[in-house]
Amino acid sequence: MSNEAVIVDVVRTASGRGKPGGALSGVHPADLLAGVLSELVTRNGLDPALVDDVIGGCVSQVGEQGYNVTRTALLSAGFPDSVPGATIDRQCGSSQQAATFAAQGVMAGSYDIVIACGVESMSRVPLGSSLGTAQSPQNQQGGQSPQNQQGGQSPQNQQGGQSPQNQQGGQSHQNQQSVQIPNPHGTLMRDRYPDGLVNQGVSAELMNQKWKLGRGELDAFAARSHRLAAAAAERGDFDGELRPTTLRDGRVVAADETIRPGTTLDSLAALPPAFRTDALAARFPKLDWHITAGNSSPLTDGASAALIMSAKRAAQLGLNPRARFHSFAVTGSDPLLMLTGVIPATRRILERSGLSIDDLDAYEVNEAFATVPLVWLRELGADPALLNPRGGAIALGHALGSSGTRLLGTLLNHLELTGGRWGLQTMCEGGGMANATIIERL
Repeated sequence: MSNEAVIVDVVRTASGRGKPGGALSGVHPADLLAGVLSELVTRNGLDPALVDDVIGGCVSQVGEQGYNVTRTALLSAGFPDSVPGATIDRQCGSSQQAATFAAQGVMAGSYDIVIACGVESMSRVPLGSSLGTAQSPQNQQGGQSPQNQQGGQSPQNQQGGQSPQNQQGGQSHQNQQSVQIPNPHGTLMRDRYPDGLVNQGVSAELMNQKWKLGRGELDAFAARSHRLAAAAAERGDFDGELRPTTLRDGRVVAADETIRPGTTLDSLAALPPAFRTDALAARFPKLDWHITAGNSSPLTDGASAALIMSAKRAAQLGLNPRARFHSFAVTGSDPLLMLTGVIPATRRILERSGLSIDDLDAYEVNEAFATVPLVWLRELGADPALLNPRGGAIALGHALGSSGTRLLGTLLNHLELTGGRWGLQTMCEGGGMANATIIERL
């Protein structure tokens, strides 16, 4: 009989705008992650020497996020040097996969106590850095991009509704034609996909076409995300999961910078398409180009961490488990559409769990683009009221490597507040993959 893996606690930083000048842009990513690791053990009275492993997610593992940022962070947090750490990359689902690995290790008897976590500083390690360039990956000479639009973000930081002139590397949409982007795909991959793959923004556009999603529906969902997140923040619903970050100058970042309470349908409707280029329009002449800065998730800085252990060990330490892991699933999907994996992942986990969609009390479907949860709703026949009830990544941000454990904490807190029992979390991922997790509140 396997051990029961339980969640004792989940904490996160506030979300900062992932560009220079963002609230958390002055904090090294290892320090950002160290802060939540330290908070996690301190507020639970746990001796960090008892932690068997720390598994962290991070997408752009270069520069300040290179050299196993998870190990760097745990040492920076003051953990004993006997505590190991590993950093993994399953694109946007990296820390959700870290939580899965952590829970499975507990269930298998390999761990008693393990921390799953994640970090991404998109202001300091811009999207595309892992390919040797910090420029926007939107163009890719006709859309033959590797799937390096990992987070689903539009090529501009959407917080101010800026035009498609990308702010990640300072290069505008117009001058990218001359930039040579390293290609991680070898000959065999190019042989299999001779027309080339595309970035996630174009994948979302292809989904819009296939499922006949219009601009108005996408913008309405984006406005909903901000409205729900703003209301939740006003009620203090995030207080239990947020760990304030103190900056060097003494300022404290304790609220999500990415929530825009004043978002309206009119303001969203004024934004231009974010991913259209002449080359892509020629390749996909039937696309209407509905994806904008406003209905995409923003570039984000953030970190999060979950304390996971066996139920037996929690009892020995006098800690009260808040939920248990019930089921897991991971799937691959068409890498051109890329973002559809949440559909088969959900179907697979429901089959494995013996639950139906009607048994679930809440579902967190990552809002890489408004397209993803809207298509998921259609295919699963789920209740819209239970979907991302505190808003999603469009408002709360998508700090790539951190998003998995961030969603886990938000889901758990919502179940506790509402008295719900079952919660589902699922996340689309670059390259055409998706993770799904079901937890049971205790």
